[in-house]
Amino acid sequence: MTMGPVTSKSDEQVPSVEEATSTPSGVPAKAIEGRSLGQIAWTRLKRDKVALTGASIIVFLVLVAIFAPLINKVWGHPINEYHQDKINPSLGGIPEPGTWGGISKEFLLGVQPVTGRDMFSQIIYGARVSLLVALSATLVAVILGVVLGITAGYFGGFVDNMISRLMDLILAFPYLLFSIALISVVPGTTAWRIAVVVGVISFFSWPYIGRIVRGQTLSLREREFVEAARSVGAGPTRILFRELLPNLVAPILVYSTLVIPTNIVFEASLSFLGVGVLPPTPSWGRLLSDAVNYYTYDPVYMFVPGLAIFIMVLAFNLFGDGLRDALDPKANR
Repeated sequence: MTMGPVTSKSDEQVPSVEEATSTPSGVPAKAIEGRSLGQIAWTRLKRDKVALTGASIIVFLVLVAIFAPLINKVWGHPINEYHQDKINPSLGGIPEPGTWGGISKEFLLGVQPVTGRDMFSQIIYGARVSLLVALSATLVAVILGVVLGITAGYFGGFVDNMISRLMDLILAFPYLLFSIALISVVPGTTAWRIAVVVGVISFFSWPYIGRIVRGQTLSLREREFVEAARSVGAGPTRILFRELLPNLVAPILVYSTLVIPTNIVFEASLSFLGVGVLPPTPSWGRLLSDAVNYYTYDPVYMFVPGLAIFIMVLAFNLFGDGLRDALDPKANR
């Protein structure tokens, strides 16, 4: 019986690299590129139009706060300039009826009752105070919460017990009453009062992020990369801030964007109660407090600062929610 020629594997035609990476039409296929977690999160965030809208509003408000003096020179009036001709003393010091709070080409957002000061200048300078207090308090709270939370979660035992009980004590404290009692007796300049407000808000805010960081650290400290760091002689400081902290960036960023609007409302509440920023420094909360006496005759005076607070808080919440979805590997969108 005759047999045909035997072919070995070496005689078979093996496709070349160019053929293997080309499409049936002969066009070279695009090489597959790996992406980092940051690139994946950025790609997902760019697809979230709602989050990008919130981020755009935040950037706009920050620019308004930074360039408030320049903007006020173009479209506003000096912040402490009185315009008594724009109000009617016989009506209790409110603007003329039917003028929507004195809104005109000269006064874009109307004027304050009694004083006649430009509301536009009050709003844009008030954005400075709200953002300064909220961002500063958030930064201090995040630093305290991260350091104490990661320390409690990593060391455990007595250290964890002491820090956790401190968190519980602060969270159970009636912080609003304490803030009113403390800030109301603090003398000094406006800068000193702002510093005290920032300190009070950050002191009562850090336990929230401290609990989040502690919980994440408890799960991360048993991972293989932590054991590997210990095996090569890494000390606690290196493990805490070089191994664990980079893996906590995502929840820290998400919480920070969500706590900023809370701090904005907190500052506005203190100013509304008269224990926030000292006058004549503009504050959205104090504008709302003053508007309580005039809302039936001049509703625009309450509507303008209320809308400003609403837009700022909503923008941070939308961006924070979108950032959380982008950084969550289990999210479906």
